[in-house]
Amino acid sequence: MKQAAVASPGSQTEQSLSIGIVLTMLVLALVWGANMAVVKLVAGQLPPIFQAGIRSVVAAACLWVWMAVKGVPVFPSRVVVTHGLVLGLLFGAEFGVLYPGMVFTNVARSYLLLYTAPFFVAVGAHFWLPADRLTRLKVAGMVLAFGGLVVLLGQGLDRITPRAMLGDLFSLTAGALWGATTIYLKRFLAERAQALQTLFYQLFFSGPLLLAASFFLEDHLSASLTGFGAFSLFYQSVIVAFISYLAWFNLIHHHPASLVQAFTFFTPVAGVFISGLWILHEDVGLRLLLSLVLISAGLVLVNRPSRKATAA
Repeated sequence: MKQAAVASPGSQTEQSLSIGIVLTMLVLALVWGANMAVVKLVAGQLPPIFQAGIRSVVAAACLWVWMAVKGVPVFPSRVVVTHGLVLGLLFGAEFGVLYPGMVFTNVARSYLLLYTAPFFVAVGAHFWLPADRLTRLKVAGMVLAFGGLVVLLGQGLDRITPRAMLGDLFSLTAGALWGATTIYLKRFLAERAQALQTLFYQLFFSGPLLLAASFFLEDHLSASLTGFGAFSLFYQSVIVAFISYLAWFNLIHHHPASLVQAFTFFTPVAGVFISGLWILHEDVGLRLLLSLVLISAGLVLVNRPSRKATAA
């Protein structure tokens, strides 16, 4: 899952992506699509918020070393760091509800609810980012996505446990917080900070917040660490939060953001089938598949550039 969108300084006249770039984005979608299953499988060993905290701390340490090698300043100014702190708190709040949420409900549902984030961004950008207004395509995409949510959540509520309903609420809240993080970044940091810096602030400042929340909210007496638990933390921290996010920022930096962002709809698809169906063997019925189609189609429309942007 990619957390922060940034303006691309790459060629804006590029109208298509090479097969190598497309394959790279599909691999990223597969990596992100397996992440929730990896988290949920070890939730009995390691509390979910604790996992999120360790993930942020380890990934931030790796990124700090990478930035030192690349000569990127970590804390360039007080203004940038202050906005970075807010960004990190939003990021931490997102994962503070997402990780427990995916444990409480089905992972397939959690993926779909999390990936409502672009629709929150589309609405928020209309009011907070003057250059990013709602268009007919975006509205059509939001209507499709809302229909997908109605299909997903409209099944008989009497058959859903309170715990699962709470998980759904947490996952949807995580989507809203992801959207808020993106809007805040674009409004206050897109022109002030480099992409690596904004990613670092999200990880660096969220780690202590998540670990503190875990200390007060979760039971650590029964926590244990097996070989698979260690692999899970490595996968979440190094593979996902460090390596895959670096690859994503590199794609955003060198290629038009509109072309790259259009591929984000593969992640909920991969999440439903890899984490939900294949790894966790969850019940993926027709209702969830229809919801997946509607939300994915909505993602494509919301991320599709307008005619003016394409012609620019």
